Amino acid sequence: MRLIFFLTLILAVMPLGAALAALPPLLPMEDFFRNPDTAAFSISPDGMRLAFAKPWEHRMNIYVREIATGIEKRITSATERDIAGCFWKGNSKIVYAQDLGGDENFHVYIADIKGGEARDLTPFEKVKAGILDDLEDDPIHMLIEMNKRNPEVFDVYRCNIETGELELLAENPGNITGWMTDHDGKLRAAYATDGVNTSFLYRTNESEKFRILLTTNFKETFIPIMFAYDNKLMYVESNLSRDKAAIYTFDPEKNETLDLVFEHPEVDVGGLLHSKKRKIITGVVYLTDKRHYKFFDSDREEVQKTLEEFFPNREVSISDIDDAERRLIVRTYSDRTRGAYYLYDRQDNSMSKLAELSPWIKEDQMAPMRPITYTARDSLTIHGYLTLPLGVESHDLPLVVIPHGGPSARDSWGFDSEAQFLANRGIAVLQVNFRGSTGYGKAFWQAGFKQWGRKMQDDVTDGVLWAVEQGIADKSRLAIYGGSYGGYSALAGATFTPDLYACAVSYVGPSNIFTLLESIPPYWKPFIEMEYEEIGDPSKDKALLESVSPVFHADKIKIPLFVAQGANDPRVNKAESDQIVEAVRKTGQDVVYMVKDNEGHGFHNEENRFDFYRTLEEFFRKHLGSR
Repeated sequence: MRLIFFLTLILAVMPLGAALAALPPLLPMEDFFRNPDTAAFSISPDGMRLAFAKPWEHRMNIYVREIATGIEKRITSATERDIAGCFWKGNSKIVYAQDLGGDENFHVYIADIKGGEARDLTPFEKVKAGILDDLEDDPIHMLIEMNKRNPEVFDVYRCNIETGELELLAENPGNITGWMTDHDGKLRAAYATDGVNTSFLYRTNESEKFRILLTTNFKETFIPIMFAYDNKLMYVESNLSRDKAAIYTFDPEKNETLDLVFEHPEVDVGGLLHSKKRKIITGVVYLTDKRHYKFFDSDREEVQKTLEEFFPNREVSISDIDDAERRLIVRTYSDRTRGAYYLYDRQDNSMSKLAELSPWIKEDQMAPMRPITYTARDSLTIHGYLTLPLGVESHDLPLVVIPHGGPSARDSWGFDSEAQFLANRGIAVLQVNFRGSTGYGKAFWQAGFKQWGRKMQDDVTDGVLWAVEQGIADKSRLAIYGGSYGGYSALAGATFTPDLYACAVSYVGPSNIFTLLESIPPYWKPFIEMEYEEIGDPSKDKALLESVSPVFHADKIKIPLFVAQGANDPRVNKAESDQIVEAVRKTGQDVVYMVKDNEGHGFHNEENRFDFYRTLEEFFRKHLGSR
């Protein structure tokens, strides 16, 4: 649940008479939303092989490549749904996750790179599983979290990857919402909730019972990041007695916060960089307008400097590294390219290209994403990003505002397929980190409490009005579109500011906050009291929730509406979209309604994405007069 310049605009709006970039060709919609050519590279612990994902039968499957010979082999044969992610277990096995039709009940599978069928290590219906610790020094075991015993909470099991045997290691008493191991794979810490208060639990060894070290209200942050390499001290992210979260060392035996590791005056900090081989913390990563680093280790700093010299016009990060810390998987990207993967050999100082994610995307045909700020009606500074189409004057443009999901999340700088797609169609795109977004401190986050459809929505509205006032947007050609909470915001925009927008699009967005809170997945129930404080209590705040639930005000929607929904969505139940579509149609308004029976919270299968964005393009062309 969680830039920098004040003023109205940190954006070089092109003055009249200035030279324009060439008008790019109208690119196929599929180029923006097709599966990547190759993605998600990881390296085996011994540095000899690469695992990666690429399409097979229109689904992302796992392949393995020998670095020395270049010979590659497909490991999985998924045809119904993409493989969600994978990692190496030792040097000869791949572990991956997959759900069924978007239900998010992920199972854990293991496959041998030598061949044979992948095995489901968690073959239980309506059960969600995940990896707690891969136990990299134990060749035949992993620790798995699973809600098999009780659908509301997750127990910890030791899994024998050879036999599939599951041994219950820790039974959840009913209030634990997260577990943590030390560097030896021992279960040493946990955090629990009573609904609104979070307790940090600790034990010296696995033979002891957990004891509570401290309890905080959920509105404050005290999150253990990792054990120090001595398995005694810990690194924690904390905003206790401060607004912006910072990183500290913490002594759990003494129950004492020790030294400040790093803080930033404008944003929360929680990302640690470390060296497993040298057993040290090497730096931190944090996000303001863009991604930034602070290094504590000269060797790691020198590596970053070398990588950036290879790619001077790119953001560069290390996505994986072998145990010897000789071979690194390097990822490059920018706001105008999805980028590429490279293999860097520190010993030889050699860089070899592994793959472009989307080689059909031409950087000079993409539009820059620019950080902006504006002032909301109550004087709060709001940060965001503006993407303007190439080849046209930057004024009186059709504009789509895209509020992010969450809402406890934030947008960030980088390549955004939706923004680039719309910019290629001649549309300006505004993305705003409204109050309630995370990363800007607890006061900014808490300013969004019980503000769905109210001040959070005002921030979005004020961003659109700012773009009109700047002359960027044509006030008669404005649209609001978003997914999840962003879908709610789109419905709220159409409902509560009916004269502002020309059309609206809700993608897996809730319309009735009462039914939204009633239909959450069982494993979210321990957090329900927190949701009541953040959004509103259906009993105590009945009038509030009625006033901001679009379904009860559907008669105010006078603009064209497009609604898209996955039938198996466990977060925003299909009934949320059914209700608003039915309510709007009862007023005589037509609604474009798309439901995909094999999808959940968002469309992941390529053909469904194509169908959605094809319809979205036609919808905006019709109602915004886009290119």
